[in-house]
Amino acid sequence: HGFFVDEQGRKMSKSLGNGIDPQEIIDDMGADILRLWVASADYRNDVTVSKGILKQVSEAYRKIRNTFRYMLGSLYDFDHQLDSVPLEKMEELDRWAMLKLGQLVNKVTQAYEEYEFHVVYHAVHNFCTVDMSAFYLDIVKDRLYSTKADSPARRSCQSAIFEICTALVKMLSPILSFTAEEVWHYLPLADKTISVQLAGWPEVDAKVFDDALEAKWEKLIAIRNEVAKPLEEARRSKAIGHSLDAWVKLYAGGETLELLKQVQEMLPNIFIVSKVTLEDEANAPEAIFTSDSVDALKVQVATAPGQKCERCWIYSEEIGSDPKHPDLCPRCAQVMNEIEK
Repeated sequence: HGFFVDEQGRKMSKSLGNGIDPQEIIDDMGADILRLWVASADYRNDVTVSKGILKQVSEAYRKIRNTFRYMLGSLYDFDHQLDSVPLEKMEELDRWAMLKLGQLVNKVTQAYEEYEFHVVYHAVHNFCTVDMSAFYLDIVKDRLYSTKADSPARRSCQSAIFEICTALVKMLSPILSFTAEEVWHYLPLADKTISVQLAGWPEVDAKVFDDALEAKWEKLIAIRNEVAKPLEEARRSKAIGHSLDAWVKLYAGGETLELLKQVQEMLPNIFIVSKVTLEDEANAPEAIFTSDSVDALKVQVATAPGQKCERCWIYSEEIGSDPKHPDLCPRCAQVMNEIEK
């Protein structure tokens, strides 16, 4: 393995006085930050350590920890034995999340077996940051918060989150041992072992892998990334505040149009906007955003019509259609009526 070197590439030594005491890192940041930094380094080369690098690792740790916190918070009323939804009955997006988890487990397991600990670090960090926080957990917030507590759609999402949280804490237990024990303590699992270190390793059900589903959602993620560009421009110009203030008008053709038609009802959730309309590319007005990376896609952003629902914050033209709930959209009014029965 290589030497420990400082930011300037100099070998750490007593004579140079450029060493960093591990105990100081533990006292300042905690043992798990030090453990995560060790895992993040490719020990076959010279290993650079500095306060700046440790700060970057602590930011990565915070992202992983916050992902756990959000998932555990989403499971506060979930009973794994009573409420779990099997894979074949899950919502499509939840099945996609299970697919990404299966890929992660396989990659991380192989990395551990080959002592490629830095691969574990990068794979888990990317999963928490990109697949979970920036995409899946962002989209399912509305389903978790706004639908009825025991609705099939919400239970489907909670089932996926439970499996993700359980597998992730097991995979990180060799590295983030203290954090993993803390997460394990709060995980709503009736028959769990006294320690995560005794819980075994996550197993992957081959049924989670679906090439067609993965390809479909890769295209939808690419479209979502393109829609985000004119949305951000609208925010910058103060045309909208939050993305839920927006009405996205899509103009598409060819395979892109066919794909968008398949998921048209899901598009407001995928883009986190209040309204989405879809038309043929031929009807697109001039001088609107045209995607460079997605074929036959043009996007226009306008202000969402209607009023803002006090419960879900989505704009609707049917606010107050239920006289019992004058400030709510029809969906939220229905949920509240069911709760009040």
